[in-house]
Amino acid sequence: MGPKPVYLDYQATTPVDPRVREAMLPFLNDQFGNPHSSGHSYGWKASDAVKNSRAQVAELINADDNEIVFTSGATESCNLALRGAAKASDKKRNKIITVATEHPAVLETVEDLGQSGYETMVLPVGSDGLLDLANLEKELDEQTLLVSVMAVNNEIGVVQPLAEIVERCQAVGTLFHTDATQAAGRVDIDVDAWKVDLLSLSAHKVYGPKGIGALFVRSGVHIEPITTGGVQEFGLRPGTVPPALAVGFGEACELAWTEGSRDTRHIATLTKCLHAYLRQSCPSLHFFGHPEKRIAGNLNVGFPGINADDVVHKVADQIAISTGSACASATTEPSKVLLALGLKPDIAATGVRISLGRFTTSQDIETAAEAFSEIATIANRN
Repeated sequence: MGPKPVYLDYQATTPVDPRVREAMLPFLNDQFGNPHSSGHSYGWKASDAVKNSRAQVAELINADDNEIVFTSGATESCNLALRGAAKASDKKRNKIITVATEHPAVLETVEDLGQSGYETMVLPVGSDGLLDLANLEKELDEQTLLVSVMAVNNEIGVVQPLAEIVERCQAVGTLFHTDATQAAGRVDIDVDAWKVDLLSLSAHKVYGPKGIGALFVRSGVHIEPITTGGVQEFGLRPGTVPPALAVGFGEACELAWTEGSRDTRHIATLTKCLHAYLRQSCPSLHFFGHPEKRIAGNLNVGFPGINADDVVHKVADQIAISTGSACASATTEPSKVLLALGLKPDIAATGVRISLGRFTTSQDIETAAEAFSEIATIANRN
């Protein structure tokens, strides 16, 4: 068996940082207590660990500790935000607005709420992936309960102007939720500067473990739990909080807080190198999403005339990339995100996502360049 391919699919998931793994180990071994057991030292130690982790997550986004609700991941967090707000509503506000390029965790939840009697609206984006603020403002009114817009897109890496979006929502008293799963560790998140009411996170996109996420719920914002079975997590999310996963999430956020700027500089340099090579080797390369308002580390490109699935499979022995959202990878249809940019299906069908991260090296970029050389040669003939 040959060497493992270079991993360039960091927006699907990130490898657990060794320091995160080390922090988790005691809670998988002798410190196995239930954090909700208040009568003995096993429970106390676990509870203290969860409290410390909650503080670390809060610090990353400039929130208060008691505004962080642990969940099983960002999908649950998005569901709790949207369904919880709807459940808490007095129905005087019955409109929910989102955007065509959102993750299915939001789009499918909004669709389901629409079948439950809410008026729902999915706004388009421009060819660069950005939401038209004037279009949003036109649709906002005093019947709008909630707006949900992703901070950083999971396929094309575009960064939405959240502060400006929230300003328009606040003008009519509308709650605002953002899926910030792809933003954590990649851009500075400040819930006070952004003025968001609800914000979803996932540990495994920031070099932490799979199986845990969080929902920021601003103090004073009322949502209802969507599952029953206990009063854990401030009464919003029943069930035992897993200390090992919480510790891993907290450590990952601590590392993102202290090393995020360095990671961004490193990733940006490597991304620029790979982008330059792709442009040079295939001048007709399609580049999807806004050229500047995007995170470092994301390249969503299309080789003319070559289906994205064919590209992914052809380079799979050398590099691991994807055609877009891991949650939609079972389908062979063109990416819904790329179609939402107004692209023709045959163009959208060429889009591959290349995403770099903390552990990407210059040698990895050389390997990627070599892997893409044959693809570029074929594309140049088309």
